Amino acid sequence: MSRQGEGEVDADHGRHEAEPREHALLQARRQPPPEGNAERRADEHRADVEEGADHVMRQDGRPMAAVDVLIVSLGSTAGLRASDAELAGALRRAGAQVQVVAAKAPREVRTYGLTDLAWARAARVAAASAIAAHAPRAVVYSTVTAALLWPRPGAIRYDAPAAANRPGRHGAWQRPLERRRLRQAPLLVAVDPGTLAETPRPHAQAIVVPIPVEPSPTTGAPRDLAAITYAANPEKKGLDRVLAAWTRARIDGEQLVVAGADLRIDAPGVRVAGRMEPATYRALLRRARVFVTAPRREDYGIAQLEALADGCVLVTTAAPGPYAALPLARILDPRLVVERDDGGPGLARALRIALDLTPADYAQRAHAAVAPFRRDAVDAVVRDELLPRLLNSALGR
Repeated sequence: MSRQGEGEVDADHGRHEAEPREHALLQARRQPPPEGNAERRADEHRADVEEGADHVMRQDGRPMAAVDVLIVSLGSTAGLRASDAELAGALRRAGAQVQVVAAKAPREVRTYGLTDLAWARAARVAAASAIAAHAPRAVVYSTVTAALLWPRPGAIRYDAPAAANRPGRHGAWQRPLERRRLRQAPLLVAVDPGTLAETPRPHAQAIVVPIPVEPSPTTGAPRDLAAITYAANPEKKGLDRVLAAWTRARIDGEQLVVAGADLRIDAPGVRVAGRMEPATYRALLRRARVFVTAPRREDYGIAQLEALADGCVLVTTAAPGPYAALPLARILDPRLVVERDDGGPGLARALRIALDLTPADYAQRAHAAVAPFRRDAVDAVVRDELLPRLLNSALGR
């Protein structure tokens, strides 16, 4: 079985026609390695290569690397899996041969520390097997947790370091090891400038590659929902604060839809939509006038970016973390950003302004504001900056 994006090697291993927009590094990458290097690599991996694995073979039967980039996906949430799929797609569109391997979900444990250890071990097992099978030129670990017990150094793609989102006893073992990995990695791939601001120094060279966000297809449905919030993690997303503000702000006939979690909420003007497929959720965004959130910490905030992309007015509290949409919200309408938590009145006032007094051009300006997060913009960063740096680091440059 061939993998998407893989090229074929000629029988004499000596020629490869460059694909349109293909990097010179990729073209060179497909040439046969020097004989001595090939023999060393064959000796190193012969015992670990699985029979029947999808390799490009030398004429003498020894395996050559068939993958430019291996992405080791923690895959612990739907958001992470979608983000890793987007990165793989961007790398393939840049001309790279890409393989994604996901960690096998461990059994649930009680604490953050044990949870991170279980996922780190699962990522190590998945990475070691995939490295042996595919002999990748470069490895990208998706999340710091996936890199903590790595079998081989690689780039680290992450939204927030444990130094920021694992305070106190929750990150007692993770933070010291994280500092080592952030120094040892050939490249850090942060999803937002705020991610780097929270990253302990000294650290490896870094690049910012956002998680792409595209507007959903226009359905033509009216904006018949007053407000929507996303509460996959109710405590972290501040659902209690949103509900308190909604109770103060709503008028008869207005409804707040709570998406992302199967909850029981008995409050006037609140409807729980629960968990749903992405397309169904985005269709709800297209019907909502306001997206409201009050996160206690935001490691990226893809839901807020999706809301802006789909024309919702964003009402939010300021929050620590690399909150990508927060600077956009402040520019679009600073009245709708509650800078200090006052127990509810401030968020309620912002909600009422959003529902009654939002400028008519807000959606148009929001669409322009998310342009740097669109797939074509992120593809350009991946093609022109990320992929060359991954391949150069693999070559020791």
